[in-house]
Amino acid sequence: QVQIQESGGGLVRSGESLRLSCEASDSEHVMVHMAWYRQWPGVQRSFVARASLDGRKQYAGSVEGRFTISGNNGDNRISLQMDNLRPEDTAVYICEAEDYNGESFWGRGTQVTVSS
Repeated sequence: QVQIQESGGGLVRSGESLRLSCEASDSEHVMVHMAWYRQWPGVQRSFVARASLDGRKQYAGSVEGRFTISGNNGDNRISLQMDNLRPEDTAVYICEAEDYNGESFWGRGTQVTVSS
């Protein structure tokens, strides 16, 4: 069973930075894609950024230029550097990993709170 572990959330002020990390525990399965989503209370989770094993990086428009995803180089780890944070970035950030069979594994999430 693959376990997803996130870390790095916290409380910061508007304009400050945070770095999130995620690791998929199963070393036998290389994850093709690893991504971050975020979720607000009562709202469906939304895509933030994805790092693919082939080197591609994708971002949601609302975070492009402020957030940088790195990793997923075959070690099942990614990081999300979040700069110039805004109050609207406040959410639970959830890591997702997808293996070669298309199966997705989800973490429990880490809270990011940005005060104005």
